[in-house]
Amino acid sequence: QVQLVESGGGLVQYGGSLRLSCAASLRTSSNYAMGWFRQTPGKERELVGIIWRSGSTYVADSVKGRFAISRDNAKNTVYLQMDSLKPEDTALYYCAAGSRFPNGFRDRRDYDYWGQGTQVTVSS
Repeated sequence: QVQLVESGGGLVQYGGSLRLSCAASLRTSSNYAMGWFRQTPGKERELVGIIWRSGSTYVADSVKGRFAISRDNAKNTVYLQMDSLKPEDTALYYCAAGSRFPNGFRDRRDYDYWGQGTQVTVSS
């Protein structure tokens, strides 16, 4: 069982930055890929990005060039650095851990563990 706790959300102005953290209760880097998702009311939860066990990363086109994912294995923590934030980035952000992706890594069904979410609000 893996417990994930997100932190770092808050209110920021247009163009500002935030760094979200996802702390895992145990070492995840060797067994899980770690994804960041976001969700707004009435919309599907969408993948923002993922960091694979190898350390390689992928971010969605909508945030490419603005968001980056990294991890600190010693701290069992994954980060989502968000720069040049826009109002449309406002959402509840979740981290998740997954080990197999039969439906594709963008599909939330393939993730085994989820955090409780942290709210990000970008004012215009």
